[in-house]
Amino acid sequence: MSDYVYREAKGEAGAPLLFVFHGTGGDENQFFDLGGELLPGGRIVAPRGDVSEGGALRYFRRTGEGRYDMADLALRTGTMVEFVKARIAESQPSRVIGLGYSNGANILAAAQFAAPELFDAAVLMHPLIPFQPAPAPGLKGRNVLITAGKRDPIAPAAATQQLADYFVGQGAAANLLWHDGGHELRQEELRETQRFVGSVVAAA
Repeated sequence: MSDYVYREAKGEAGAPLLFVFHGTGGDENQFFDLGGELLPGGRIVAPRGDVSEGGALRYFRRTGEGRYDMADLALRTGTMVEFVKARIAESQPSRVIGLGYSNGANILAAAQFAAPELFDAAVLMHPLIPFQPAPAPGLKGRNVLITAGKRDPIAPAAATQQLADYFVGQGAAANLLWHDGGHELRQEELRETQRFVGSVVAAA
């Protein structure tokens, strides 16, 4: 199991568990406070990426913009899956939710492909999956929210739509929210994320 550095809010007994994954250049603090706002009283776990790209923290290596080191991605996805499993075993939460932005969304999505039973729901903000994921029947019935910019130069709209179509094809309840901008996060994304997380928790 990876010895990730991570920040944590313990939460109430049996509370939902929210994992938050930062973007390239961020760290465990980037979305920690947002996690607390989205899930008051919940357990928040924010792991720090353990790959450095010119000093910017990431969760896996890449060879260029949009070009992933697939062997490294597979290795680090397995490591993240074990980390998530260990944190789940500690508290037996009522719901397990993941939220990631950019590179954080990519490692979260990769973990979903590899171990679809882990997350009841996931928020993927501006993900880029430049490959065709293998079928994952275990995603059936899982809840997924994807948010994206129509003019995102890092995560092209066509790739985002393909990812949403993949989740739908696996039987997940997937929703896709667009804004007219690029790779930046906007208020409409945060509002929809708050609504989404609230609905997932209410259904527990």
